[in-house]
Amino acid sequence: MSIDIIYENGIKIFLNEEIANKIKIEVKETVGSTNDEVKASAIKGEREDYLLVSRTQTKGKGRLGRSFFSPDGTGIYMSLLLRPECKAADTTIITTAAAVAVCRALEKIGISDSKIKWVNDIFLDGKKVCGILTEAGFGAKGDVPDYVVLGVGVNMYAPKNDFPQELKDIAGAVFTEKKEGVCNRFIAEFLNDFYELYKKLSERTHIASYREKCFVIGKEINVISGGNITRATAVDIDNNCNLLVEYPDGTKASLGTGEISIRTLE
Repeated sequence: MSIDIIYENGIKIFLNEEIANKIKIEVKETVGSTNDEVKASAIKGEREDYLLVSRTQTKGKGRLGRSFFSPDGTGIYMSLLLRPECKAADTTIITTAAAVAVCRALEKIGISDSKIKWVNDIFLDGKKVCGILTEAGFGAKGDVPDYVVLGVGVNMYAPKNDFPQELKDIAGAVFTEKKEGVCNRFIAEFLNDFYELYKKLSERTHIASYREKCFVIGKEINVISGGNITRATAVDIDNNCNLLVEYPDGTKASLGTGEISIRTLE
């Protein structure tokens, strides 16, 4: 029977030498939230390049206060501690670089048709298989974060008893059956690609790839903000990874944060 168990050395054998030498990897059986655990470590002074991976989460976190379904043995739940010298607004760029790195890592394990839903979700065959949550902490540096925690959750396999009813139409999995060592390989390839993009974050070298992978461009969407839903057309992604939209009255806007959904036929 094929198994796919995450462990530190299993990740490190696929890492580029430079990254393997600097990164600190910790793998746990279960945590409440990897993001919360890494934030606590950051506040206590943990250095940059600390990666926490858990085989399950009891309080997995998504954007906008949502939970992230994190059952045992089916997913990758990881958070990376960063201490970038960037403005608060640039944390979105970290999120989008991570999205590109996820897509590239999927390609390296045989999945070539992943797509990005602005701003932080990865889709396969019309269903979400990965979510990214970036959280920053601020202190004496003002608008420059003391730390950034980059959280990535991937549904590598479908849960044994399927997804909860409220997620069945939304959530999907990368593979239908387990493959030997693929989780360790994915984590390493993600880190290899992410760090290459992270080193050149100010140059926005990933924007073209992000734009190419983003499936909302040209689509009719709903812009969701403060409980209000407004129809618009997604026109493009700019060099700050803002979503450029056009409303029915012809006015245009640049969205840096928020949520969108693809409009369905009525």
